[in-house]
Amino acid sequence: MQTRRYHHGDLRAALLSRAEQTLRERGPGALSLRELARDLGVSHAAPSRHFKDKQALLDSLALVGFDRMLAELTAARDEGSSFAERLGALARAYVGFATANAELLDLMYAVKHDPAASRALLEAVHRAVALAEELIAEGQRTGEVRPGPVDRVSMPAFTTLHGFAGVAVSSGLSPEETEAGLGDVIAYMLRGCAAEGDGS
Repeated sequence: MQTRRYHHGDLRAALLSRAEQTLRERGPGALSLRELARDLGVSHAAPSRHFKDKQALLDSLALVGFDRMLAELTAARDEGSSFAERLGALARAYVGFATANAELLDLMYAVKHDPAASRALLEAVHRAVALAEELIAEGQRTGEVRPGPVDRVSMPAFTTLHGFAGVAVSSGLSPEETEAGLGDVIAYMLRGCAAEGDGS
């Protein structure tokens, strides 16, 4: 096989791209630095310049996933003027990401619990939690969300959303079924967050 030449930095990106493709097609068990090197036509030692082992590759792949998800959620959070509109947009963005990247999302949540998870990955997880809590806090400031500790309001709402995303993926819901179910989940989340006396 002809060895392909990569400019500095290109090989790392190529390895991550190919690793994500392998993850999507065959699962994390099929990931191998040696096999990725063979797929890309480089020496079997070349990936070690960027990833010391498979765990480092998984860690970096999870970080790529969190960065991509956060970009999508941040953009969605700014849609709409009311809390209900912003929550709905955020929920749809999360479920959209989850259904389009099911294997990557599984890896993201698995790797973040690893005791050896990198500081960068833990910071990305923290940013994702902060994003949800900031939305709740904004709703409290405008009187659209019930008062109380932000985490006590956000955790039930967003674990419900994460659970629905898992069901949508594992049950193979159609896009129409996912959209209908998500509408009900968003309404349920809004009721759970509603300020006292809010009849919505």
